[in-house]
Amino acid sequence: MPASRSLARRRLAAVATALPLLTVALTSCGYGSDSDKASDKAAPAATGKALSADTVKIGYFPNLTHATALVGIQEGLFQKELGGTKVAPSTFNAGPSEIEALNAGSIDIGFIGPSPAINGYTQTGGKSLRIIGGSASGGVKLVVNPAKIKTLDDIKGKKIATPQLGNTQDVAFLNWISEKGWKVDAQSGKGDVSVVRTDNKITPDAYKAGSIDGAWVPEPTASKLVAEGAKELLNESDLWPDKKFVITNIIVSQKFLGDHPDVVEAVLRASVKTNEWINANDAQAKASANEALKTLSGKALPPEVLDPAWESIEIINDPLAATLQAEADHAVKAGLLEKPDLAGIYDLRPLNKVLTAAGEPEVSDAGLGVK
Repeated sequence: MPASRSLARRRLAAVATALPLLTVALTSCGYGSDSDKASDKAAPAATGKALSADTVKIGYFPNLTHATALVGIQEGLFQKELGGTKVAPSTFNAGPSEIEALNAGSIDIGFIGPSPAINGYTQTGGKSLRIIGGSASGGVKLVVNPAKIKTLDDIKGKKIATPQLGNTQDVAFLNWISEKGWKVDAQSGKGDVSVVRTDNKITPDAYKAGSIDGAWVPEPTASKLVAEGAKELLNESDLWPDKKFVITNIIVSQKFLGDHPDVVEAVLRASVKTNEWINANDAQAKASANEALKTLSGKALPPEVLDPAWESIEIINDPLAATLQAEADHAVKAGLLEKPDLAGIYDLRPLNKVLTAAGEPEVSDAGLGVK
């Protein structure tokens, strides 16, 4: 890993370290497995005195953008902070299913992308969840067939895949198209660019078959396409202030937060310590995350996919709240939703308590926190 990136990761660890769309159109950005597979691997034993809950049920995706959960659970860092309170992990392959599990009480805390988090919040009138922390930034790229597309202007008239209508990458691509001055109907995807909504799992096959000319997708799909001969044309991070935007948040059910604040605080403390460990032990953390993926999905990522995918993701504690609002604004601009009321979606008081105790700066809720 370049020294500059290692330093950047350490700095991120030292610092406080979207969108209610059509419900049927929202999924998360990751690769998934059945929701019970996280229990296939023996978890570290809960030892010591339990907190106010005997068990905390944590949901996440078997995806590199959920590295905090992948590594923290596998390495026993979460269980260590929770003592006698048992960690019960579950994995999901779509944001809506994780939100449903949270609403049903099947999980208490979840790692999830911005779009389903906001959808879950607004669809219940702000009563279902809170965002209590960040986990990852970046990890989204525009990759293209270099024989057909050599410059960004060449995107016009081409067929570009996004994961799904209204998901975080779809909105980002539609906004980028708009900034170029091109016209696309958001619902149909037809216009100056053909936006082809394609599940991440089959996008590499679609690329190989020639049915798409490129894709605006998260990792590791982007690196899988590059391994098939595609070329990275744009990293979405370059479009954001400080090259940072939220890709994974930590959410909690409001009931669990109210009933078990000590457990929530312990999970956040584990998350902060896991992120610090990841940023200080890059190679070991990458191997750990890949081993967790192998355990959960049955297949590890090959080096030619794992290495560039891992390189493009920043593991942080800051939820980058201002970028969540910006993503919502992009969706409104695209005509995919009416302007949402996001007031109260964040409760960063527990995280800031943890950060303060660790001697780190507090993070901002960008005016969207509980009063």
